[in-house]
Amino acid sequence: MKIAMPTMGNDGKDEMISQHFGRSRTFTIYESDKEEIYVIENQGKHRGGSMSPPELLAEEGIDVMLCSNLGRKAIDLFDELGIDVYCGAGNTVKEALDAWDNEELEAASLSNGCKEGRHDH
Repeated sequence: MKIAMPTMGNDGKDEMISQHFGRSRTFTIYESDKEEIYVIENQGKHRGGSMSPPELLAEEGIDVMLCSNLGRKAIDLFDELGIDVYCGAGNTVKEALDAWDNEELEAASLSNGCKEGRHDH
């Protein structure tokens, strides 16, 4: 299983989770089968690319995305792409993965998604 998190840089499990999913600098990806972590640059539309971040992650073969929160449009697109999203991940990648393992994160839904223009930066 591939689990992605929006992150601020390239520090692996010690990297901070980005509070703004679409504008994160990077996505840190954990492959649970191999117990490996790697980082990809966010080349989504918010960062000058041509795809949305959910489309970018779908091309990477992501199964699950962990984040602090995200907007309703992104929730819809992840749903269409078959990627499960969980909110409530904070601080570091390691802490997000621990929260995922302990089933402490909430499944993203339209009712708990950010309203347009209401993201923390």
